[in-house]
Amino acid sequence: MLYELYDTEIAPVFASLLFGGVLGLAFGIAAQVSRFCLRRGLVGETRERRAALGVWVTALLVALVGTQLAAVAGYVDLSDHRLHANALPLLAVLLGGGLFGAGMVLTRGCVSRLTVLSATGNLRAVICLLVFAIVAHATLKGVLAPLRVALGTVTVDLGAASSLAGLPGGASFWTAALGVMLIALIYRSGARPLHLVLAAIIGALVPLGWFGTGVFLADEFDPIPLASMSFTAPWADTLFWSVASTSIPAGFGTGLIGGVLLGGFLSAALRRELQFASFETSGQTLRYLAGAALMGIGGVLAGGCTVGAGLSGVGSLSVAAILALLAIIVGAWATARLVGDQARDAAAVPAE
Repeated sequence: MLYELYDTEIAPVFASLLFGGVLGLAFGIAAQVSRFCLRRGLVGETRERRAALGVWVTALLVALVGTQLAAVAGYVDLSDHRLHANALPLLAVLLGGGLFGAGMVLTRGCVSRLTVLSATGNLRAVICLLVFAIVAHATLKGVLAPLRVALGTVTVDLGAASSLAGLPGGASFWTAALGVMLIALIYRSGARPLHLVLAAIIGALVPLGWFGTGVFLADEFDPIPLASMSFTAPWADTLFWSVASTSIPAGFGTGLIGGVLLGGFLSAALRRELQFASFETSGQTLRYLAGAALMGIGGVLAGGCTVGAGLSGVGSLSVAAILALLAIIVGAWATARLVGDQARDAAAVPAE
């Protein structure tokens, strides 16, 4: 659309980098203020947990409704996206989701939350993200890739049922059904109105991302990948670009990560919430690093994190994404029960 309307010399890849940066900036600010993180909505004190879950679910509701409205209007077409592939890698999705859920409990934050925290001075988050990105890249293209490929061979042919839109009732029915359940959770959450508004902004970034990369920046002579809000592949791409920038260009994912870091930093600076935090014991260090590695493997196997598979994937009614999100939740709950208070830091400074 951009290249049909205007005669511009900006390459689509560079334009997607800038676009990702803008979306990331908005995400970073909104997530830093609202402490946006699915883990906070699954474990911890009941009142705080409900409020945090209400915030996350609000983002999911807006992402779902926004994506489906954009699809109806013809602005989003995800039929060829990997999340809607007919062959569902069931074992990889379930195992990966479980590992990711376990990892985010051990690190006390999902990848999106750790990205925001790293911008505020949390050195634990910085180191965890480095481990996460290295392991994720190794699972995508490195020494762990054979494991990913082997697990991915266990598939189930879903056919048209790869999306809830292909089931009886169609997209409208399933969007309404999921929407009612999500609204009920939001109503009972008791979350602060400001945080709900910020969560709605985060959710709106999902359909905007699909539209931007799939329609607005589309160029048939120089195509760019269809993408929206996610953190697993973008962190792996950012790591690869940072060590081989002369060989590969920075695209949407790298811009997204950079924008989130900048937004989180600016928000924390204005709110006077910049504060260094580091590891305190060897046991804590091992726990965080193990959690980061689990998220790196799990995020790739599951096809995304709590944002990539959760907001963007479920928002598109992908069955694979729904299963991945459920596996993440089960993995988080099970790990929280197993480790108990050992997963909580002794320091007063919040780590999530």
